Amino acid sequence: MMSKFLEYLKDEEGQTSTEYILLVAVVALIVFKFKTTAQEKLDSLTKGVFDTAQNKITTELEGMQ
Repeated sequence: MMSKFLEYLKDEEGQTSTEYILLVAVVALIVFKFKTTAQEKLDSLTKGVFDTAQNKITTELEGMQ
């Protein structure tokens, strides 16, 4: 398996390292562009999960009294 990987790296018919660097740069730009939106959605989702858990625990504890 390692030899096939090394052959793949030496193969000049495929993408060059420059193309891979450009691809990584484009992906990084897209991630940074949508970072704030994704973070807000993740924060909202996390808050919703913890709020629901807290409400269920509170309801169960009140029911035990």
